[in-house]
Amino acid sequence: MNIGLYIFNGKTRYEPVVLEEVKVTWQRKNTPGKLEFKVHRKGLKCTEGNAVAMYVGKVAFFYGYIFKKSRSEEDIISITAYDQLRYLKNKDTYNYSGKASDFIKRVASDFGIKTGKIADTNYSIPPRIEDNSTLFDMFQNALDLTMANTGKIYTLYDKFGELTLSDMDTMITNVLIDKDTCTELDYTSSIDDDTYNKIKLTYDNEETGKRDVYIAKDSSNINKWGVLQYYDTLQEGENGQAKVEQLLKYYNRKTRNLSVKKAIGSTKVRGGSYIVAVLSLGDINVKNYMLVEKVVHKFEAGKHFMDLTLAGGEFVE
Repeated sequence: MNIGLYIFNGKTRYEPVVLEEVKVTWQRKNTPGKLEFKVHRKGLKCTEGNAVAMYVGKVAFFYGYIFKKSRSEEDIISITAYDQLRYLKNKDTYNYSGKASDFIKRVASDFGIKTGKIADTNYSIPPRIEDNSTLFDMFQNALDLTMANTGKIYTLYDKFGELTLSDMDTMITNVLIDKDTCTELDYTSSIDDDTYNKIKLTYDNEETGKRDVYIAKDSSNINKWGVLQYYDTLQEGENGQAKVEQLLKYYNRKTRNLSVKKAIGSTKVRGGSYIVAVLSLGDINVKNYMLVEKVVHKFEAGKHFMDLTLAGGEFVE
């Protein structure tokens, strides 16, 4: 596994000698991609803001900018670089309406963020104000509203220097995780976080002078778990009945998480990807696609491994 790592300082391109382990970390939402590595200082001139590009074989794997340097040993520098999503930590205030995809393009243009393929989200968000919020939060709110009203999930990420928005259906990979491709496993299931079997939404209707109430529930799961209610208010223009049904479909289940250590690495995997998991966990078996919430790629001595945090999947207990 050949790693090519380059630092660009002005018109000069450096290919430094990389020491020890190189790590790339991607999460599914609200976190920039991160590259961490150590290099020999001798002959290298780099500073914060310099671009960094990493290739795995012929695969353009990571592109970002140096945000942190430290030196604890003579002639060895530890460098941390982030991709463009780091700039989504900026705060601002926006009034907008319309599709999340159009809003993302608008804000990216305002902040000089280069965009690639932005999937059409196809849902028109009613007028709203994002006041003194990070761009991360603005974009996630827009995507959450889209999911709540359509059931469609989108992932925002940086693809080698281009801000990209993809439908979850396009992020399915053929990467397999089983007992032969990983070592440590840690499985949890819960109804304590983000599980709801009753959805209640209300809207104060100025035309009728009444409060419109929309409810969807699963009586079977209420009998098993008790009432776990999600409550929110609707904005003008939202379809209350469609939204409660979509939210119930999304939240009316156990949350299931699987942590996998030292899986065989694949350049296809990032936060938001789907991989195939075929695992026997004692009394619990999983055989389905699972969503990658977080991946840490580790490269050292010609080897590539991944630590994964996975969610979802169909479990047989």
